[in-house]
Amino acid sequence: MSRSTEYNARHLSVLEGLEAVRKRPGMYIGSTDSRGLMHCLWEIIDNSVDEALAGYGSSIEITLHPDGSVEVEDSGRGIPVDVEPRTGLSGVEVVFTKLHAGGKFGGGSYAASGGLHGVGASVVNALSSRLDVHVSRGGKVHRMSFRRGVPGTFQDASRPSPEAPFAESTEVTPLEVVGRAKRGVTGTRVRYWADEQVFTPDARFSVEELQARARQTAYLIPGLRITVRDLRRLKGTPGEQGPHEEVFQYDGGIAEFAEHLTPASPVTDVWRLQGSGTFSERVPVLGADGRTQMKDVDRTCEVDVALRWDVGYETTFRSFVNIIATPKGGTHQSGFEAALLKTFRDQVAANARKLKAGTDKLEKDDVLAGLTAVLTVRLAEPQFEGQTKEVLGTPAVRRIVNNVVSKELAALLKSGARTQRQQSAAVLEKVVAEMKSRIAARTHKENQRRKNALESSSMPSKLADCRTNDVTSSELFIVEGDSALGTAKLARSSDFQALLPIRGKILNVQKASVGDMLSNAECSALIQVVGGGAGRSFDLDAARYGKVILMTDADVDGAHIRTLLLTLFFRYMRPLVEAGRVYAAVPPLHRVEVVARGKKEREVVYTYSEKELAQLLTRLESEGRSYKEPIQRYKGLGEMDADQLAETTMDPRHRMLRRVRISEFEAAEKVFDLLMGSSVAPRKEFIVSNADELDAERIDA
Repeated sequence: MSRSTEYNARHLSVLEGLEAVRKRPGMYIGSTDSRGLMHCLWEIIDNSVDEALAGYGSSIEITLHPDGSVEVEDSGRGIPVDVEPRTGLSGVEVVFTKLHAGGKFGGGSYAASGGLHGVGASVVNALSSRLDVHVSRGGKVHRMSFRRGVPGTFQDASRPSPEAPFAESTEVTPLEVVGRAKRGVTGTRVRYWADEQVFTPDARFSVEELQARARQTAYLIPGLRITVRDLRRLKGTPGEQGPHEEVFQYDGGIAEFAEHLTPASPVTDVWRLQGSGTFSERVPVLGADGRTQMKDVDRTCEVDVALRWDVGYETTFRSFVNIIATPKGGTHQSGFEAALLKTFRDQVAANARKLKAGTDKLEKDDVLAGLTAVLTVRLAEPQFEGQTKEVLGTPAVRRIVNNVVSKELAALLKSGARTQRQQSAAVLEKVVAEMKSRIAARTHKENQRRKNALESSSMPSKLADCRTNDVTSSELFIVEGDSALGTAKLARSSDFQALLPIRGKILNVQKASVGDMLSNAECSALIQVVGGGAGRSFDLDAARYGKVILMTDADVDGAHIRTLLLTLFFRYMRPLVEAGRVYAAVPPLHRVEVVARGKKEREVVYTYSEKELAQLLTRLESEGRSYKEPIQRYKGLGEMDADQLAETTMDPRHRMLRRVRISEFEAAEKVFDLLMGSSVAPRKEFIVSNADELDAERIDA
């Protein structure tokens, strides 16, 4: 079989206009599945958002229709309807049919915008089986329709459909005037049907993703009202039962956004850092003769940052350029992080003696621990890497963000205002504690690496370990006191159940620093035995046990110890909790011996609450059965013998465990912060207001 090797100029294909978009859609929208479908919608929405960002229009309405179409309506200035002199086409037709056409190239229409490449509306038009645009401007309502990027007229009366007969325009298409607009009313309404020939059959608009983007945009443009309306009645969506509408409007801007994103209890209020800077860059400018010339242009970059620290160690960071999210960062993010690190290093060095920081240096992760930050920059014609705009590339922005953040943050940290001074001290203590925790974890890891096979285990001597090496089946019981430990050793199955006793109440890590926690014998032993480390460096895969079970007495002291332990796990071993591997044992409160009838064996019933005991006794009385008195009330695990402890609390075949979830941790944390935190006034108010509800019998006096 012969194969032709001829390759001449006639073999080359030249794709013109929107034909290139339909031939290679992935180049413009990334993919043709749901992700690409949503990208098209973002392009239309971003045009409306840019109008609001420029100060024109205060509302955007997005509607998902049952026929698969989507509609975006704004109250901006409206797309220009006059004739563009070079092409002889109306502004509407230029925007929707010409690639790299728009009002964001010359710099006169938009000081800052998200749409920069001029392909958004025209690409969506090319990939739509039908697109209708209505423009309210100059007291008139203008309309134009397209089919797969080609202008023309659909022959349909009241219900628009892409299947309606279509007449393609053969000459320059004039805009059709279809009505009168109220005085002063302007705006653009775009409705389009994504082309089924291009997108995959399972491509769907995600209302959840749309709402998240709308919420984010409303935070970034204070006062903008965004309405998301879902009329599709899709199963499994909020609009399943009928039309569903959500409205997003936030006058507080990114300060409210930072509050919304903060995951845990805050250490500081939301701090706002604002400023601007100028730079010059050489860019091609289109002249009146249609040629481009390289010119030096002066630019202004506005910087706005909202940030706060919380008691946790997770970092939540969002960065934006002209309200376009940049999830992969760029020059603005690198400038922010560099300024943050340098400013904190300077402040820690200046207060090293007070903070007991020593000569160690902060690292970026120490400062970012527990930080929630929203960073926005606004500038004309930013340089992005690719059409998806995920990374900002403008070099000068790094310097400007660095200068603004350094100056504003240093002023806050040095402020003499009482509240600000307290918050600054708390943040500095937190970052120094993170540094000490990181150094301690690194030292521990290095010590572990230096061990050889001949050295003995570094585990605490009081640990009664299990024999199995299978993590999934192993269990670590944290036992309250030595008396319970002796019984538990007899009751456990040493093949897979390990025991670690704790003496009394461990350190209250709610108020203690990381250094104090690591130097506390009980806390450090517990972290060492679990084996995954602590804080940001905690490694779930390195944890030595599949289940960690807190086994404390069923009294007030036991509840207190359990709360202290849970606070330690929540603060420093949170991934273990999130994985559902932390449990609380549920020991019984009462042991009831039911008198046997005839030759039957004596029956023993355990109850776990006063209510359950009352129900049992009522049932026995109704059945005419008697029980041995007095009923045994367990005040501690040490009062049980080994068989009783195994049967009720340790044997997997009979025991009851309560899995501790993050939601329960957060609720417990709030109560514990109230009862054991450093603020006295709320605790006093709680005690006074709830004194009447105290049951004296619950106190083990």
